[in-house]
Amino acid sequence: MSERPARHAATPGAQMSPWRDMAIVFGITLVSALLAARFELNELLFEHTRQWEHFQLDEWPTALLVLAASLGWLSWRRYQQTLIELRARQRAEERLERVLAENRELAHQHLRIQEAERKHLARELHDELGQYLNAIKLDAVTIGEMAVQDPAGTGVAAKRIVQAVNHVHGVVNDMIRRLRPTGLDELGLVAALESCVDQWQQRLPNVRFSFSVEGNVDDLGELLNLTLYRLIQEGLTNAYKHAQPRNIDITLRREKNATGGDDIVLTLTDDGRGADLARRNAGFGLTGMRERVAMMGGGFAIDTAPERGFGFEARLPVAAGSG
Repeated sequence: MSERPARHAATPGAQMSPWRDMAIVFGITLVSALLAARFELNELLFEHTRQWEHFQLDEWPTALLVLAASLGWLSWRRYQQTLIELRARQRAEERLERVLAENRELAHQHLRIQEAERKHLARELHDELGQYLNAIKLDAVTIGEMAVQDPAGTGVAAKRIVQAVNHVHGVVNDMIRRLRPTGLDELGLVAALESCVDQWQQRLPNVRFSFSVEGNVDDLGELLNLTLYRLIQEGLTNAYKHAQPRNIDITLRREKNATGGDDIVLTLTDDGRGADLARRNAGFGLTGMRERVAMMGGGFAIDTAPERGFGFEARLPVAAGSG
């Protein structure tokens, strides 16, 4: 989830408050002068302080006037300094916001480059290594079928070759799926996610998986598709490693946001052991998931507690997928 520094720009009401305060001060002064004239306070004061004339009390109003003027000037100076500091802070926050936006764009670009490299590597593994493995397998099958001399030994050797190639082929296919979900390019997001869930269902036959889609998610950008796929992939990996759940529910829906645009909301919940997020090492690798969502300008929330299951919600703007 992306966090931007709050701006402290002065509002029009805040700019007018010094003049309003000055008007209040002058109003109070005028009322005081009218009351003093009405009740002749100066004459009363002079009459009651005549016995202390040697202290020159009648000269004190001048000194008090100078003090009041000096305090007013001091307040004005402090006000001007405060405005200067506020403007400097606003400029610093604007620079910080620009730097954060640039860093987010750099991270976004890094993610695009990383996924492009993974796509290229997956294609190379499929086109080059996969073809050679198929050729080796065909040769081994031929040896097994055409063996004349020592058919038993040749057949055993050929069988071992076939088994080894099958194992390597399975490892390569798994690497390809981990590097780049091939179904994402060929079948689209929903089909790729269904295939991912089916693979986890085969790995965890005792767990009930539920996957549902609400709204149109066929027109999302490539980066958004990859982000959603990786989030589900990481969420299922965490559940497998740490949660020991009986049920895992995944929901993907498209909905309007407050600005009138569209958001993609992904939720994944399980009924496993949960986690204590207050602990430093709670056992759930959430940093990468949170960073992926933040780089897309989205929000990421977690709902978990020990023995109460684990769930997360990722909200991603559809517009981010076109970046």
